[in-house]
Amino acid sequence: MPAKKGINRREFLGSTAVASAAAFTIVPRRVLGGPGYTAPSDKLNIAGVGVGGMGKSNVRNCAEAGENIVALCDVDTDYASEIIKEFPDAKVYKDFRVMLEKQKDIDAVIVATPDHSHAIVAMTAMQLGKHVYVQKPMTRTVYEARKLTEAARKYKVATQMGNQGHSKDSVRTVAEWVADGAIGPVREVHAWTDRPWWPQGVYRPYETPDVPRELDWDLWIGPAPTRPYHPAYHPWSWRGWWDFGTGALGDMACHVLDVAFTALKLKYPTSIEAHSPRIYVKRGIVKQTMDETPPVASVIYYHFPARGKMPPVKLTWYDGGMMPPRPEELEPGRSMGENGLVFIGDKGKILMGTYGEGARLIPESKMKAYKLPPATLPRIKGTHEKNWIDACKGGEPASSNFDYSGPMTEAVVLGNVAIRAGQKLEWDAANMKVTNVDEANQYINPPYRQGWTL
Repeated sequence: MPAKKGINRREFLGSTAVASAAAFTIVPRRVLGGPGYTAPSDKLNIAGVGVGGMGKSNVRNCAEAGENIVALCDVDTDYASEIIKEFPDAKVYKDFRVMLEKQKDIDAVIVATPDHSHAIVAMTAMQLGKHVYVQKPMTRTVYEARKLTEAARKYKVATQMGNQGHSKDSVRTVAEWVADGAIGPVREVHAWTDRPWWPQGVYRPYETPDVPRELDWDLWIGPAPTRPYHPAYHPWSWRGWWDFGTGALGDMACHVLDVAFTALKLKYPTSIEAHSPRIYVKRGIVKQTMDETPPVASVIYYHFPARGKMPPVKLTWYDGGMMPPRPEELEPGRSMGENGLVFIGDKGKILMGTYGEGARLIPESKMKAYKLPPATLPRIKGTHEKNWIDACKGGEPASSNFDYSGPMTEAVVLGNVAIRAGQKLEWDAANMKVTNVDEANQYINPPYRQGWTL
């Protein structure tokens, strides 16, 4: 952050270190009242950072669960005006650091900023002892995901990534089918999405329009390299720029691949390879580059090692209109869906939508003949946010806590490293290093803008 802001993250943490010792505690309901009494200490004081988009839904769900919304922070108060009006008692900020410094009553923080700011906001909050709910993908880079995962353990806070479908029964249902041997050992997975819905494979805009009055553009840029404001970035299309987002893969893979990571117990791949169009077009000029944005479409191959008795898995990701071969077992007229997966086992196949929804053995005759196994995995009650709230209050770890979602995020964003490198990459997960293409390592932990550190 430039000096005119008067505070950088390191100085801020030093000035507020005492706050990190003030861990949130729950006074049992029985101490303060009888049955049905809700003690003030039974409610979390929750702050939202980046509440103009998906953050609105996260904040609302927390409020509907009975928690206190005490602060709302967004660099664009016009974009966030809807949710600000809904919670007139919440204090409003533009700078999350100012919010955390001034408002000591915050117990937990929702982080729903663009991808490039997730890690900075979440790390700062965790270091101050705050529980965090971070929208997907958890981070923009591999290094950030690893560091947030380690920090969650160190600071002993409750965490959740916002892949909300992970709290649905369907994820667990598919996992139970796989464990039951419904299709035998699974060695191959195909997964796809209809994203991107925003421009990719384009040039940086050359116009420099005025910054909207209610937007603090310098804060929006945050740790990313400085560039002029343009509506091509904010409020929607930032997903299609490497400096700010993670493309179609980052946007949807933490949803679509979630059931594969759960059912097949996936963690870190050993190699990744990507194929995508490498031409950008602007005013009739064709240029080969991947410097600014993800491509218009991609196919990414992940290779995962054996896990216990489970065999190695080849997982192939498709986006931008690319699709896997249609399974020959799928009856004519049946759609594969705009987002979904096919598990290919030694004895059959399962076709499903995002989070395993609508899962069916194919052909349908196999589904009808299959005797469903009993439910053995615990189900989640309530919303994904409520699952996190319960964890904040001393319950079981949230379903997509960072010990689970951190490694998954690392694997997902490694696909973007492979896209940018343009070569097959061999991955050393323990050391967070590409071992065969050294230049690819620049994308694992790219530098932050001066004044910003993780």
